[in-house]
Amino acid sequence: MSVLWEVFVRPRRGLAHAHVGSLHAADAETALRNARDVYTRRSEGVSLWVVPASMITASSPDEQDSFFEPAGDKVYRHPTFYEVPDAVDQM
Repeated sequence: MSVLWEVFVRPRRGLAHAHVGSLHAADAETALRNARDVYTRRSEGVSLWVVPASMITASSPDEQDSFFEPAGDKVYRHPTFYEVPDAVDQM
């Protein structure tokens, strides 16, 4: 029985995994090998994650206003209240 897997790759110059695509495989090991062959052919990845698509729970774009609204009244979470010293190049 074939299962749909979502594939995430961490690139050589990156710190986080990014979704790169999907594939069908019978089990996790086969999905991992197939993901390696399909999505890292040019040695651009240093880590792979494969996740059964059925295990992913996502918010709905249709509900984005009501789903994300509670964060809107927490302005203190944004760095606008803090002064960054001139000596700090990147933050």
